[in-house]
Amino acid sequence: MSKENSSAAEDASSKPVDFIREIVARDVAEGTHGGRVQTRFPPEPNGYLHIGHAKSICLNFGIAQEFGGKCNLRFDDTNPSKEETEYVDSIKDDVRWLGFEWDQECYASDYFEQLYEWAEELIKQGLAYVDSGTLDEIREQRGTVNEPGTPSPYRDRSVEENLDLFRRMKAGEFPNGAHVLRAKIDMAAGNMSLRDPIMYRIMHTPHHRTGDKWCIYPMYDWAHGQSDSIEEVTHSICTLEFEIHRPLYDWYIAQLGIFPSRQYEFARLNLTYTVMSKRRLLELVQGKHVQGWDDPRMPTLAGIRRRGYTPEAIRNFCRTIGVTKYSGTTDLSVLENSLRDDLNTRAERRMAVLNPLKVVITNYPEGESEELDAANHPADESFGKRKVPFGRELYIERDDFMEDPPKKFFRLGPGREVRLRYAYFVRCNEVIKDVDGNVTELHCTYDPETKGGNAPDGRKVKATLHWVPVEQSIAAEVRLYDHLFRVENPSDVPEGGDFKDNLNPDSLQINENARLEPSLGQVNPGDKFQFERLGYFCVDTTSTADKPVFNRAVTLKDTWQKVKSKG
Repeated sequence: MSKENSSAAEDASSKPVDFIREIVARDVAEGTHGGRVQTRFPPEPNGYLHIGHAKSICLNFGIAQEFGGKCNLRFDDTNPSKEETEYVDSIKDDVRWLGFEWDQECYASDYFEQLYEWAEELIKQGLAYVDSGTLDEIREQRGTVNEPGTPSPYRDRSVEENLDLFRRMKAGEFPNGAHVLRAKIDMAAGNMSLRDPIMYRIMHTPHHRTGDKWCIYPMYDWAHGQSDSIEEVTHSICTLEFEIHRPLYDWYIAQLGIFPSRQYEFARLNLTYTVMSKRRLLELVQGKHVQGWDDPRMPTLAGIRRRGYTPEAIRNFCRTIGVTKYSGTTDLSVLENSLRDDLNTRAERRMAVLNPLKVVITNYPEGESEELDAANHPADESFGKRKVPFGRELYIERDDFMEDPPKKFFRLGPGREVRLRYAYFVRCNEVIKDVDGNVTELHCTYDPETKGGNAPDGRKVKATLHWVPVEQSIAAEVRLYDHLFRVENPSDVPEGGDFKDNLNPDSLQINENARLEPSLGQVNPGDKFQFERLGYFCVDTTSTADKPVFNRAVTLKDTWQKVKSKG
């Protein structure tokens, strides 16, 4: 077992008990299905996975690990017009990144032949028929929640006619939309999913795996339960929107007399400031409102991975929010806090200046420099130390200086003394400006007796500033990401409105003038650090040795909660 998979297993074993795990534990204890546990994660490959899928991944794979069972990865590839191999590959990458490995890699398309044979069997039993009406007509026949449906005029076709038409549909004799195959159940059923649902439609569209072999494709509700049955899934775990479909899955299984896979539903994940609809995420990508599926502002696993999230943080988040049958919305701060908690223990500390202001230490010897010891992690000595060069010229954050500071501003100002991290006390003596009155440089003096940050005479300062050396610092691009949407519920729009109207225009700020301490000169995409006083940052996938690029994964504190509390 890999280190990541081992960590995932450890996470799974520490998960709190929820109602689904109670069901599984009872079934194992009672010897249901021989005490065997088989789950599956069944995404449709029509987009990239998002953080909501992570909850299902952790649940399905976690339960299999906890109970000594197996979990399949099954692609629900029944709609070739929207599915691509790119999405299949990205899904496999995401599951592995989260720390899980599947028992079998399966596809609904693996079962197309079996599903077709079972459909013919239902036709022979008089339980399915070919309907030649339009989709609008079929929709109208379904009735309403308060009114029963009306039978299709094609409902009483003979078995022989239905078999002939269905086989000719398969042979490609008819155009798209000419016919569908429907189950014959009950047009007056209170559950509208039982009102003669469509099982097959004609689609002359090549499939990413089967090519042109098929021109009829099973509907999700026909393929889903039977795929579970073929794989002998003992616990088919779905989100709550599929609860109303469960009687239909059970009906199909009962009529066919096949393995009785059983479905259990849980509440899906909803996050503030986030949309999770694949359709809407695709709209953002295609409309170039973001820079692709892996844009660090996207809730896709590819996006948050690129931003700097760790699989450990995601698994801990899923464990924290738990599994219930009650729908709700989780505040995005819960997810961000999971990352802060994780990176606080694992991320080495570095110094970076995002908006540089030059400081000249006038009493430091010209042409000389020294190397100061800096702890890689203040709370864990095992991380070791690094050397940071210190000399006459430094950069500090422009926000750490004010020429006329207010009462509660304790950082640098004229005549003020502050501590430089790992270095000395410095005092600002002179402010240099350009012809427009902009501050361009500070002239300061340092106290050589305060090396390491403490004064022998016991005097105190109220601020410690981070800094980088001018000569040895590295130029970098730093991208500051914020919430993609500016409102808690982006989908809540007035009639005729568009969820994209709620996009946050300040969700990305690019700083091309940042300066980094020289130890950040050799980094790899995905490396993560805490930039002291600034937040947690990750090396972007586009970063190069010549042009380092860092993404802010998360701030040190939840700044949005402060904004909300003032609102």
